[in-house]
Amino acid sequence: MLPNYPQKQLCWRAIMNNKQLETYALVKKLLRHVSEGSEFYKNKFSKAGINIDEISSLEDFKKIPFTEKEELRSAYPLGLQAVPDEKIVRIHSSSGTTGSPVIIPYTQKDVDTWSEMMMRCYQMAGVTNKDRIQITPGYGLWTAGIGFQLGAERLGAMAIPMGPGNTEKQLQMMVDLKSTILTSTSSYALLLAEEIRKKGIHDKIHLKIGVIGSERWSEKMRNRIESELGIKSFDIYGLTEIYGPGIALDCEYHEGMHYWSDHLLFEIIDPVTGENLPDGELGELVITTLTKEGAPLIRYRTRDLTRIIPEKCKCGSEYPRIDRILGRADDRIKIKGVNIYPGQIEDLIHKLNGVSSEYQIVLSRFEGRDSMLFRVEVDVLEKDFEETKLAIIKAFKTYIGISPDVECLKVGELPRSEKKSRRVFDNRD
Repeated sequence: MLPNYPQKQLCWRAIMNNKQLETYALVKKLLRHVSEGSEFYKNKFSKAGINIDEISSLEDFKKIPFTEKEELRSAYPLGLQAVPDEKIVRIHSSSGTTGSPVIIPYTQKDVDTWSEMMMRCYQMAGVTNKDRIQITPGYGLWTAGIGFQLGAERLGAMAIPMGPGNTEKQLQMMVDLKSTILTSTSSYALLLAEEIRKKGIHDKIHLKIGVIGSERWSEKMRNRIESELGIKSFDIYGLTEIYGPGIALDCEYHEGMHYWSDHLLFEIIDPVTGENLPDGELGELVITTLTKEGAPLIRYRTRDLTRIIPEKCKCGSEYPRIDRILGRADDRIKIKGVNIYPGQIEDLIHKLNGVSSEYQIVLSRFEGRDSMLFRVEVDVLEKDFEETKLAIIKAFKTYIGISPDVECLKVGELPRSEKKSRRVFDNRD
């Protein structure tokens, strides 16, 4: 007998059950595709003893081993390709700063799917074909700039493909072309906001919406960007291995990010044990590209920490949600026996009055003892620095369990970035 759920909740559960059946059909199609065309997965399945004919449910699908980033690097240059050369229309690549780059081939269908997902993101943010979208992320092998442009063109909006840097030119074009939408990293959005304030040109700016991503950013940073630019901002999520930006976006309620479940299967696992976690529990996001042709990925470990939100969103969208990214499983800071994630620190400073969004963590070791210096910008009078410093130390002790050294700085004293801000500097051996 069914529990006594409200009617709306029963409808939502029925929708989700139907979607599970649709997802399973896409999973079976994907498994057939990789077993025929992907040498990477043929070898992987053979080594793991996986027979795709025995995958008869989504629960069975969870028996397939994860795909790890190191495996993708080992497949360099085109070992992930799952279709003949004549179907590949472009490639994109990760930076390769910590090893061989990961090259992802795309078919025309993949490009079309990506542009569709990006268009949905713009539409969810309230962007229309009458808008002018200033695109500041990088172009080239990186997916960001071209991803934002694909969605703009699919929507029929005007794309202004600036790319990164040259802030003077950015502001000139923003004023002269009356850009209404900004796409950028949160770090660069903040830098632009501060430059606009310094130059006193706020009345010449026509921005109304920011579609911002590529790095985790706190609510305090969101509030600053929105206040200084006079915009509504939306958090966009993506990664090079999984198309690029545009696989998820938060709606006007900002209570998690909707992801496109007709193209992507999301799971949450315990980052240590690899066990699947129930909806609502925090863990590592694992993604399967259900409809990708060129280089599909099955149960790819993103290392991003989030949770699946089981309830339907107040906005009415039937697309499910994940929470905003807390951090990365490999971004964990361990000091004095305590595990800390950057997201915890951002949540902490959000609670403190007079403390800005910009900070750095400097880890050191002297004579075998670890220490942590927390450098943070504060928006208080210099005579109140000491009181603010003591409040920060107390909050760290209460909410995280350690007492760092704290250095208070004036707003603007920490370096700004046109790309992503580096926040953790580990100088320990």
